[in-house]
Order: sequence, then C-alpha cells, then structure tokens
Amino acid sequence: MSYALLAVLILLVLAFGFLMWKSRDLLRWYTVTASTLSLLLAIVLLLPTAATLKSRAAWHKVKEDLEAQLVRLRSDQESLKRGDPAVGVGVLELQEDLNRYSLEAGRRWHNLRAVAGASPTAITLEKVAPASEVPPGMEGEVAPPAATPAPAAGTPPAAGAAAPAAPSPLVPVGLIVYGFAETVRPGLEVAIPTFYLGEFRVRSSTPTQVVLEPTGRLEAPQLQAITSGQASSWALYELLPLDDHDVFIAEGSEVTDDALFGRVDTDLLTQLMGQGLSPDTLAKYTRDGSRALPEDPPPSRWIKIEFTQTHKIAVDSPEQRGALDGGFFDGSGQAVDSRLQRGGEDGSVSFNVGEQLVLKEEAANELIDAGVAKLVDNYYVRPLNDYRMVLRRLRLRLETLGIRRQQLELEQKVLEDAIAATVKMLAANQEAKLKLEKDFAQIQVERNAISAYNGTVRQQLDETKATLTSLYRENLAMRQQLVEIEQGIEAAIPR
Repeated sequence: MSYALLAVLILLVLAFGFLMWKSRDLLRWYTVTASTLSLLLAIVLLLPTAATLKSRAAWHKVKEDLEAQLVRLRSDQESLKRGDPAVGVGVLELQEDLNRYSLEAGRRWHNLRAVAGASPTAITLEKVAPASEVPPGMEGEVAPPAATPAPAAGTPPAAGAAAPAAPSPLVPVGLIVYGFAETVRPGLEVAIPTFYLGEFRVRSSTPTQVVLEPTGRLEAPQLQAITSGQASSWALYELLPLDDHDVFIAEGSEVTDDALFGRVDTDLLTQLMGQGLSPDTLAKYTRDGSRALPEDPPPSRWIKIEFTQTHKIAVDSPEQRGALDGGFFDGSGQAVDSRLQRGGEDGSVSFNVGEQLVLKEEAANELIDAGVAKLVDNYYVRPLNDYRMVLRRLRLRLETLGIRRQQLELEQKVLEDAIAATVKMLAANQEAKLKLEKDFAQIQVERNAISAYNGTVRQQLDETKATLTSLYRENLAMRQQLVEIEQGIEAAIPR
C-alpha cells in the first residue's frame, strides 16, 4: 500500500511538472512558483496529516471503548444503587437501613480499657487502639492531632502562623454516657456489649483517657464487675441502643405469610444473649413476626389489613421539635421529628384499594369497623424495649424489692421469735403434760383403789343393812311377844 501511494505521488509530481512546462508560455513566474510551493507543501504535510488521521482513528476507537465501558459502568452503578437479583440489595436500601439503625444512636466509644485499681466513684478508662488506627465502629472516637515538630532553638515563630490546636478530649466533659462491658463472642469479628455497667458522668477527659463517676447508686453485680476487673473492655454510648425486629433475622431470609420479618436466627440469638436465656424470653424473640395465638397479650397482637377503599391517614404532627426534646412522636402517635415526617401540605399517607398494611390491633380494628379495610391475618409482634424506661423500671423494681426484702426480713425475725417462743412454750407444755400424765396415772391408781374400797365398804354396808333388818324384825317379833305377855299378865292379875 505504501509503494502504491509513493508511485501515485511520483506520478502526480511528474504530471504537475509536465503541466507547468506546457503552461510556461501562459503562466507568469510567480504563478508557477506559488503552484510549485503549494505542491511541495502538500507533499511535506501529507505525512503529518496521515499520522494525525491514524492517531484520530486510534483515539476514536478508544472513545468508542470508553463509551461502551461508561454504559456498562452506569448499568453496574444503577444495579449497585438500586439492587437486582444478581448483586442483591442496593446501596440505597442499605443506606436506608444504616440510617434507620443509626437514627438517634448518638456517639459511641469502643475498645476502652479500665485502668487497674479503679474506684467505683472514679473509674478511669484509656483508649486501647492507637490514634492513627480507628477500627470500624469507633465513630465517636476523636483522634488526637498529629504531633507537630517543635521549632529549632532560637528560631522565631513565622509571622501570621496559627498556634497549634489544643488536643480534643476523648469524650466531652460533663456528658452523660452509658457503660457496657464488651466481650468477643465466637464467630464475631468485633466485641459486642454483654453487660450493662450503669449510667455515668464524664468528670474529666484527655485525648487518651476519660474519668467517669456514676450518676446514681450502682447495683451489686455492677460494682462486682467493675471492682473485680471482669469488665476489662468498656464501650460508652451517648444514648442507649435501640431495639429492632430485624436484628436477629437470618441473613437472606425472606418475608412470608408465616414470618412477617423473616426467619429468626436462633443460633445468633443464643450466641448474642448467652446460654442463660430463659425459655419465655427465647420464645418471645423466636416467635417475633409469626402468626398470633389466642393467649397472646393485646400489646403484641398486630393485624394485617387490606384496604377496600381509598383512605388517608395523618402521620405528621403540627408540632415541630427534635427527638431529644421529648421523643419521636406526640401523644397521638404522629411524628414530630422532621426526619420522620413525610412532609407535604396535609402530612398524610394515602392508601389505594388492594394495598396491605400491618397495624396494631386497636388501629386495625378502627379501620375495619369504619369499613375501609378488611382483615387478612393476625401476627405476634414482640413489643420493642425502650431501654431508658426499662432500666429505670428495673431500678425502681429493685429498690421496691429491696424495701420488700427488709420488710420480709423483719417479718421473718418476728416469726422466728414467735416460733422460738412457741417452741419454748411447747417444751413447757410438754413437761406439764408429762407431769399431768403421771398425776393422771396416780389418780387412776387411787381411783381404782377407792373404787375397790368403795365396793368393799358397800358390800359391808349391805351386809350390815341385812343384819340390822334381821335384828329389827327380830326386835319387832320380840316386842310383839312382850306385848302379848304383858297383856296376858295384865289379864291374869285380878283387879
């Protein structure tokens, strides 16, 4: 191809020379000169032009490849963003889950080691990981600034140079935090909180250490865990963790008619909560999202309904405030936090015919009674724990049980005294009983003797009475004889 192009160029030059020679009488010298220079420039610039066209073709191919790659990357980006069956859940859904989990979670400080000899009233914790290594999950950690080399002796400071920033404290002083003991469970990469140590106030803090003081009286197990060194690794939370239904759902589990949230991972539940989990508590977590039973309490009964009419439900409260100022919802259950509000003019959610929704039993019954929805199924939904209220109720319950324990101990002491007095009285009564039994036996002997003597005396009396009766009769007979004799004598004596 190159030889043919060279031959064509030679022929063009020869033809140009031939034509210029034939036109020598018609053309002037400057015309011939300009034409010759044009030919020479065309020949000289032909090679750069060819190289440029070749480079342009190569870059055009690169452009087409990059455009195809861009289309492919945009498709992959959309798949990663929205999700598809090949890649699974998308980034948006994962981000939504992350935002839902981290909503009002507050700052957290993990991997804190308790200094030996810590006092329950002044607990010193120090950061384990170096400042340059912040492992995942230590979002609340504030790494101290890098050390700035000191200027040489005698060197004046640069004009306008800013003073080095003071190192930030590990935890803000005066902040109320909640302490947990961390434990590494088998099969888990990070340590997880396993024991609640109490509520504390930050007394002082440096970039590497923090000193805590309890805000109230600590319980005996908490004091034992702190003073004995069992709580060697600490985690501090600005806010108590939030409870959720999806925490213990098995990975890859799908929502079905029998499992409202998916299949509960019993092994993970036992692994996180320990082997000492009571059967009742385990049943509450494993049945979460399953069909309801007749004996389930009303707070755990939820109903799936299907709308038979178009309906609107107001979900935004007219009140506007942050969640830390009194919670996420007002007294009627409408959202007051702007992050939870749907916005819009009326702040309501519209439901079309055929859409399904899971509500608490009371709210679902209201919609069913209003004729805008029909019953689909009943579910058992575990009531979520508000750990702030749970811990307060537990503390009040423990205090109540402590008072009740004192009362029972006092009553037990009274009962023990009464039992001792009763035992003593029983012993005295037993002794008296033995004496009375001896007296009764003696009385029985004397009674038998008296009865025998009485029988003998009675027999003698009867015999005496019989003898006296016989003598009385003999006396009467002798008296009658004497009377007859006296009458005979009187009759025999003459007057």
